[in-house]
Amino acid sequence: MTTSLINFRELLKRPVCFLGLGFGSGLAPKAPGTFGTLAALPIYWLMQDLALLIYLLLTVIAFIVGIWICQKSADWLGKDDPSAVVWDEIVGYLVTMIAAPTGWQWMIIGFILFRFFDILKPWPISWADKNLHGGLGIMVDDVMAGLCALVILQVLFIAM
Repeated sequence: MTTSLINFRELLKRPVCFLGLGFGSGLAPKAPGTFGTLAALPIYWLMQDLALLIYLLLTVIAFIVGIWICQKSADWLGKDDPSAVVWDEIVGYLVTMIAAPTGWQWMIIGFILFRFFDILKPWPISWADKNLHGGLGIMVDDVMAGLCALVILQVLFIAM
């Protein structure tokens, strides 16, 4: 099934796919990964004041459940790693923002850094993208991009 044939009402009938497609953000005709990451902003905003341990626990749960969510969504769409599946972008952004400094500026910097690593996929992200498949493969390269962005975000904060 192509994303151009999916309407929002049809997506709502499949709660797992609704999550997998980032609450519908993955249906964007251009740059669905960027729109998926935009969908992560209010989620992060709600989570940012949580204790670090709780934040980490929720992010790990989102990753583990995300393997299943992404696999089910990919199966429904009939593709191995469809661009419309953006739950991985949501989790990748949450990884980027682990222990991030507060403020909207840091949310934007984190967004830009995550998108940079997710789009360019430097090694080892590119290796994971090419060699891991299914729900795990969909998730891992974005978590790796999130980890790279996390490191740079923290270095920027320390340097300022």
